[in-house]
Amino acid sequence: MLTGVLLLLTVTAVFAGVPSEDSKRLVDQLSESEHFKNEHHNKQYDHDAFLGQDQAKTFDQLAPEESKRRLGIIVDKIDGDGDGFITLVELKDWIRYTQKRYIDEDVERHWRQHNPNNEDEISWEQYRKNVYGFMDDMDDKEKYSPNSEGFTYNGLMKRDRRRWHHADGNQDDSLNRTEFAGFLHPEDHPDMREIVVLETMEDIDKDNDGRISIDEYIGDMYRPEEGEEESEPDWVKQEREQFSEYRDTNKDGFMDEHEVKNWIAPPEFDHAEAEARHLVFEADADADEKLTKSEIIDKYDLFVGSQATDFGEALARHDEF
Repeated sequence: MLTGVLLLLTVTAVFAGVPSEDSKRLVDQLSESEHFKNEHHNKQYDHDAFLGQDQAKTFDQLAPEESKRRLGIIVDKIDGDGDGFITLVELKDWIRYTQKRYIDEDVERHWRQHNPNNEDEISWEQYRKNVYGFMDDMDDKEKYSPNSEGFTYNGLMKRDRRRWHHADGNQDDSLNRTEFAGFLHPEDHPDMREIVVLETMEDIDKDNDGRISIDEYIGDMYRPEEGEEESEPDWVKQEREQFSEYRDTNKDGFMDEHEVKNWIAPPEFDHAEAEARHLVFEADADADEKLTKSEIIDKYDLFVGSQATDFGEALARHDEF
């Protein structure tokens, strides 16, 4: 069973009431889906990266012909110079745009939720009451009892408190909108990378020894279902090799904080460019290193056709189509 992702960045609890499952899981910048799944590139990752995660959910529910029609409209928007071709640069810029739009809208939605009076700042106490106020009526057993993933409400609140402090530039215990964006999406803010690395290590380092063993690394991605054959899938064997050959750079059998940082936030790695190159490679039928509208429509399932099982909240953009 796949339980993690290959490129890990943490998101926080942001919903009033009970903290969401996302508060303790790890996600990539472009998608909450795994980049690779069962040895293969995951189409849902491509789907989210190309459309943006919210709009992807809308496309998931469309009939194929309507998906193709809307995809054609998007292709025309991507083709900035109107020459009938989508270049790698145009596709990369579009992926960056959809990611920025997703983050901006997510921040705006939660800013309004936690700040209905549109004040300049949100205090920690205001946020705590919105998200964790239900804990005030809990006894200690409820607060400290781990759920099925090993997380406690109290632990989640302490993690948010620490991240809040890290995002609070002037240390006044309140966040303005820019600081709140860093709190909500630390993966998009270079000055929040240290907290992302720390949270990643905490999630995977099950024995709390300050480093990640190969068993912990694999265990976050894969645990066999009960009754499943003991033989590991080939992709798991490949991940073991990746750990030994590339993740564990000092060859001591573990990943330390520095090695984890190079893993989840490698210097100069551009997620958008890597994904754009993958999409061009998959859809470029005539191998001219650029895409026509027909090439993209022919591969519409790669771009928009993946059927998700959890649709979530679809944000339909009728004004665009």
